[in-house]
Amino acid sequence: MTRDFITDPLFPECPIRNILARIGEKWSLLVLLTLSQKADSMRFNELCKAIPDISQRMLTATLRSLEVDGLVHRRQYAEIPPRVEYSLTERAMTLLPLLHPLVDWAISNYRGIVTDRKRILGKPKK
Repeated sequence: MTRDFITDPLFPECPIRNILARIGEKWSLLVLLTLSQKADSMRFNELCKAIPDISQRMLTATLRSLEVDGLVHRRQYAEIPPRVEYSLTERAMTLLPLLHPLVDWAISNYRGIVTDRKRILGKPKK
């Protein structure tokens, strides 16, 4: 199930809450970044293999949400068996230069953040 319209009940017209809620969803950034790694389009199964911990259902819902927002283009070919390919739109391409520094920051700060979490919260229970 996709959430096509995300709005904050207190501030329904706020573009920051509306847009960041969508691209900040658990899988959206990973899907966008994975699609950006390939010059052309990717098939659904390629995306599943590239993001092995996402379920097919969640990948389908995430792709649908990103398509609704005009960030992913879905192209279906009239073949047997059916072939569907996904690629980034021009809008998504304008987002990538903003995402890459965020990814770099996350990689650079990951160990320190995990260390702080363990220090403050203790070791996670198994």
